[in-house]
Amino acid sequence: MSKVAVIGGGYVGLTTAACLADLGNHVTVVDIDKDKIAQLKRQQVPFYEPGLRELVERNSNAGRLHFTTSYMDAVPGAEYAIIAVSTPEGESGEADLSYVEAAATSIADHMDGPLVVVNKSTVPPLTGDMVSRVLKKRNSHHAATVVSNPEFLREGSAIHDFMHPDRIVVGSHDPEAARKVAELYAPLEAPVLITPNIYTAEMVKYASNAFLATRISFINEIAMISERVGADAKLVAEGMGLDKRIGPAYLDTGIGYGGSCLPKDVAALAALAERFDYHPGMLHAVMDINRDQRMLAIDKLRECLETLQERVIGLLGLAFKPNTDDLREAPSLDIAKVLLAAGAQVRAFDPAAMERTRVLLPDVEYMADAYDLAAGADAIVIVTEWNEFRHLDMSRVKQLMRRPVIVDGRNIYDPSTMKGLGFTYRGIGRE
Repeated sequence: MSKVAVIGGGYVGLTTAACLADLGNHVTVVDIDKDKIAQLKRQQVPFYEPGLRELVERNSNAGRLHFTTSYMDAVPGAEYAIIAVSTPEGESGEADLSYVEAAATSIADHMDGPLVVVNKSTVPPLTGDMVSRVLKKRNSHHAATVVSNPEFLREGSAIHDFMHPDRIVVGSHDPEAARKVAELYAPLEAPVLITPNIYTAEMVKYASNAFLATRISFINEIAMISERVGADAKLVAEGMGLDKRIGPAYLDTGIGYGGSCLPKDVAALAALAERFDYHPGMLHAVMDINRDQRMLAIDKLRECLETLQERVIGLLGLAFKPNTDDLREAPSLDIAKVLLAAGAQVRAFDPAAMERTRVLLPDVEYMADAYDLAAGADAIVIVTEWNEFRHLDMSRVKQLMRRPVIVDGRNIYDPSTMKGLGFTYRGIGRE
């Protein structure tokens, strides 16, 4: 059993801590948010992630998982200190590393022996060197080695992704430290890539997320062309995905990507490239397409309703993806703000994200369920592809609506079926 300190109790930090504890390690989570730590001590998870509450409860009860606001309770005696704090987008698109630097400073101030410091936060190349400088400057008495170990967790399936990873990536200027971090994951029996330096491991994360974002923006551009020539973009994507060289993942046409990773990581990689005097034309195109894509819902509503003034518009889904309550860079926020500014009455329903959204969008009316949302609505926009929305009684929905207009921002319905039921239906790339 290893003693591990995890700095940060967010999606990545808490999932990592709970899973490492489940593998038999003694893990203490440090977070400066007193309310969050109080919740976790009560075995309450402050965000929605399937299965995580049960994992936290089991390992807390077993004495393997602890929570604190004090570095003194976590870092002394630890073999590993894992940094899993936020790296939000800065003013110019660059990654804001202030939380990483603060975590490294506090680790250095409390370490009492040799320590492997693991960067699991999504950080650009050269960040490991910055962390190493902070550690050496703040604590010259004890050796600390920095290892990059990027995470590849998807919200909504984070526990499965941790326990059944496609690969484990570790990199360090110290090969022995990298191998030691890889040993933490030995019970998972996953492929391990140990890179010869820390920069390569850091770049793997950014390159992976940028490529996934590129696939989404590419298929959405294909959708726009398909719509104009009468092709069905969803079937085009299916045909492409059957090619083993391409595969089907991240080829879902719709109103674009959101979340805590893809938007900021593409922007940060572009900012990094420009810092080194390289113009990342493709990355800028990916961001431009994604920004424009979410406004398609507005265009299609105007086309169907002529005006948005005083129209009652229902948003089905608020979170950026299903099985999470995360609203970071969620298309719903932009769509709702544009609709409200245009004079529409906006109502919404989401199985998990409404409490979080109330704070951000207080002028939206929040409904009890999808049918409550449909009653008297002039149009409904499918924003998040929650599975329960695929199985609604659409005949009932039509009867409840004032105007039977559906803008399917995630292409979850069949156009011919919807038109057969009497809806004015608009998908993405499926006219």
